[in-house]
Amino acid sequence: MSQVTRIPSTEHGINPREIDKKARTILTSLTKAGYEAYLVGGGVRDLLLGYHPKDFDIATSATPEQVKQVLPSTRIIGRRFRLAHVHFGREYFEVATFRAPHDNSDKGQVGDHGRIINDNVYGTVVEDAYRRDFSINALFYDLETGEVLDFVGGMDDLKKLQLRMIGDPVVRYREDPVRMIRAVRFAAKLNLTIEPASEAPIYELSSLLGNIAPARLFDETLKLFHGGMAVKTLELLRHYHLLEHLFPQAEKGLAEEAGEGSFTNLVYAALNNTDKRIRSGKPVTPAFLFAVMLWKQVKEGAEMYRDLGNPALQSVHLAATDAFAEQVKCISVPRRFSNMTREIWTMQGRFQFKNTRRVMGFLDHRRFRAAYDFMCLRAQAGEIMPDDCEWWTLIQEVDEQEKIAMCQASSSPKKKGKGNRTGRRNKRS
Repeated sequence: MSQVTRIPSTEHGINPREIDKKARTILTSLTKAGYEAYLVGGGVRDLLLGYHPKDFDIATSATPEQVKQVLPSTRIIGRRFRLAHVHFGREYFEVATFRAPHDNSDKGQVGDHGRIINDNVYGTVVEDAYRRDFSINALFYDLETGEVLDFVGGMDDLKKLQLRMIGDPVVRYREDPVRMIRAVRFAAKLNLTIEPASEAPIYELSSLLGNIAPARLFDETLKLFHGGMAVKTLELLRHYHLLEHLFPQAEKGLAEEAGEGSFTNLVYAALNNTDKRIRSGKPVTPAFLFAVMLWKQVKEGAEMYRDLGNPALQSVHLAATDAFAEQVKCISVPRRFSNMTREIWTMQGRFQFKNTRRVMGFLDHRRFRAAYDFMCLRAQAGEIMPDDCEWWTLIQEVDEQEKIAMCQASSSPKKKGKGNRTGRRNKRS
């Protein structure tokens, strides 16, 4: 293990006032109680890169029980990896005890595939640095001295805008395959290149994601696609053959279209829209992400069930059930989101009905806006004609009398032989 490099505040430029006041309180309380305590990980990395961190994680020599003695609002969580969450009302900060290399005890078990089963072997700050994943995430900030502590060459990698795994990348990815996803997320979010030795094993080890609990992959997937760089993330996931282990149906659909098709257009339009919303501080929902990624299978499945004689609405429900049954093998989806996704899908058929009674009821539906946004993205992708999106956009902007007039005009009988333009559009969709 290398000697520590101490970078003074005059060289790194971190302003301690940019660190959340509550995080500073935790650091000060632990050091006054006689423990080592540092800001670590993404918070330090982002401050050095000039970003404003959302999370301020802390590493300390204190055990979770000792943290609780110093800070009584602490809750100890986890079994595989015990942590202290220090609460300030509804807000909490994560405090982790320094970790050491694994041993053969119950506290440091490694499974048959090299994956960490238990990770509660405590150690020193030096050991903790070498246990972290990427060098740029292993920088420690000392609030008392203002120094950044670098044990693994993280500052050099940060200057190179390079992502480098600490230790043997193959061993480290086997310890926790989610590190491959994290590599993609950091590369996309921070515009980093992945160092060649850290990059090469990803192609070969991507299947190890199948050993990760689907519930954990749900959280990781949201970090991937709700970080403001969803389009670039998608392209990197496909490049490293990781998307097929997260969204196998979407990867199949994208591969079949080879860059040209309505599903590809829909995915890119939706992810671009998500990026814009996040950068504007607007809310996004996981339900919309799953509605987009699984849409091709649901659409094709619904057509199959209709051909078998099922009603249109039931066909969509059956296809949705099939799609989720496959998807949850990779990523579990909490019911509150899967139910909303179903509603977005099933409501697509309602946009063809433009009589006054149905329109007024539809506009008041709690999921109307999400379904409308999805329908307009389908139009943008070339899956359906843009007329419906334009009509439903306008009717939200006019007063009630104009709404009624629009509905009457749209639902008036067409001359014989001319056909119904709306009907043709929906048949095409």
